[in-house]
Amino acid sequence: MSGHSKWATIKRQKGAADVKRGQAFTKLSMAITLAVKQGGGIGDPDSNFRLRLAIDAAKAANMPKDNIARAIDRASGKNMAHVDEVVYEGFGPHGIAVIVEGATDNKMRTTSEVKNLFDRQGGSMGQPGSVSYLFKQVGRIEVVKKDKSLDDIFLLAVDSGAEDVEESGEVVNVFTKPSDLARVRQLLTQQGIEITEEELEYVPLTKIAMENSESTDQVIAFLEKMEDLQDVQKVYSNIDVDN
Repeated sequence: MSGHSKWATIKRQKGAADVKRGQAFTKLSMAITLAVKQGGGIGDPDSNFRLRLAIDAAKAANMPKDNIARAIDRASGKNMAHVDEVVYEGFGPHGIAVIVEGATDNKMRTTSEVKNLFDRQGGSMGQPGSVSYLFKQVGRIEVVKKDKSLDDIFLLAVDSGAEDVEESGEVVNVFTKPSDLARVRQLLTQQGIEITEEELEYVPLTKIAMENSESTDQVIAFLEKMEDLQDVQKVYSNIDVDN
């Protein structure tokens, strides 16, 4: 999983610099509504793990509490919003493998937009399973080192059931099995570890290095355009950003 945190940092910096506040809140609201729906209508984050992840992401983006509450309400009651999860796979510029996760109230619109972007950027949208075998789904917990060393966090993480640890500046990413994310998070918190971010995501089993900086720029521009689509929540690829 080495190098994954660098791409996460690039995306986070991009999000802070480029994504409009309203657009970001709309995406976060859709994610919250979808999490409630997937959790059987449970609007309590203590009883709905995916909802808690979505709410934590919204709070990290300074989304107002009223917006969060409205997003939860949209997934219940007689005025329940129709929101579906969508996942697309395909190949982008220079043959990179791409997984796109979205939340939408109109699958036809979302499919059309995602496919058109693949086509315009010299890629192609594939069938389910066409690239997912090149990735592994994991849980990722970002923690702050503070007064603890990487070795300290590594030992605590392993004892808590984590699979891998990766340092990135002043933070450390702890990787878990998807089913262990909540448990490992709880155990780390009990040990006094400060958690700044957590999510379920896909990491590539192997990465593709670009031949030159121009190719890298083209791929990153494509990934950014995909992330900016209205209904897209997350985009994963196997580009080797370190190179």
